[in-house]
Amino acid sequence: MSTSSLSRDEISRYARHLVLPEVGMEGQHRLKQARVALVGLGGLGSPLALYLAAAGVGHLGLIDHDTVDLTNLQRQVLYTTAEIGEAKASAAQRRLADLNPQVEVTSHPLRLSAANALDLLRPYDIIVDASDNFPTRYLVNDAAVLLGKPNVYASIFRFEGQVTVFAPPQGPCYRCLYPTPPPAGLVPGCTEGGVLGVLPAVLGSLQATETIKLIAQIGAPLIGRLLLYDALSMRFSELRLRRNPACPVCGTKPSILTLSDEATMCPSMLPMTSQLTTDDEITPQELAAQLEQVSRPFLLDVRNPYEVAIATIPGTSLVIPVSQLPARLNELDPNQEIVVYCRSGVRSERAVELLRHAGFRRVKNLVGGVLRWADEVDPSLPKY
Repeated sequence: MSTSSLSRDEISRYARHLVLPEVGMEGQHRLKQARVALVGLGGLGSPLALYLAAAGVGHLGLIDHDTVDLTNLQRQVLYTTAEIGEAKASAAQRRLADLNPQVEVTSHPLRLSAANALDLLRPYDIIVDASDNFPTRYLVNDAAVLLGKPNVYASIFRFEGQVTVFAPPQGPCYRCLYPTPPPAGLVPGCTEGGVLGVLPAVLGSLQATETIKLIAQIGAPLIGRLLLYDALSMRFSELRLRRNPACPVCGTKPSILTLSDEATMCPSMLPMTSQLTTDDEITPQELAAQLEQVSRPFLLDVRNPYEVAIATIPGTSLVIPVSQLPARLNELDPNQEIVVYCRSGVRSERAVELLRHAGFRRVKNLVGGVLRWADEVDPSLPKY
């Protein structure tokens, strides 16, 4: 490979790559020519974007519809406090341009959907899934298979993470492992379960490593291998993955031939469709007024104990995590007026449905949970 493929500035910038025999001028030129799409610019996307830009990947596409929030800064090192409220895609594009102006960065500040995924991802050579929710993971997987592009995947939760490369036909795709999304709410996200701030740095860096290896055509990529990481024990382990011939998207007789939102959405956790109406809900202002009365409602908190330690609504009568609720119904009076709350109103809605099915009739969901209570009733209450 002639030095004419890289400028004098690029040779200086990437000198530590160029002296690696496995990379050299040829590998760095491949990095310069590569186009990589990053889906998600949160915890995983932060180290990914920084290291791929620093490595000289020629064109990065940044896909994220979210804005920077104060709670992001514990782990999303791509952003600063001054950028709170700004679109992540825009803030990331500016940061990467400062880091390496020789890399072209395209910002896509929108939500990936079945309607736009193929058009957005088609121009890129490799897709890196740094998302944090199941619908997006399935959408990225299906789009990658249909487009014939490798999908560098990782996920994190609390103190653990996993990373692999999905690249049919050389190896399985995500649906080979999990053909359909799990029931909504069955697997808690980082918002509910928490995440160690440095964990995404480890997994995101591993994703960046796999991406660079694929581009430079070096080493043994994690195709057909799932690397597991446990931060508490500081251990890595590996599982072998196999393709599923009956996979609905990459199998011998695929049933998923086009993208659809229905194929990627999580089914309801409950056996019945939600029947809750506005009559089953109560706003923070309405609850505050009722709590001032002599005949006040029974206030049930369905969050986890460690969340209760952060913030709680005064007057709470009982704490039962939603996962324990079916086994502890005997602690509640079905004839009493009950208001259920959680962090944002999602788990409490499930709890209200469960209580309704169990015969409780005087039960309501606090719309917006602790977060809306802090916004509209008690601004001194911490938001998390």
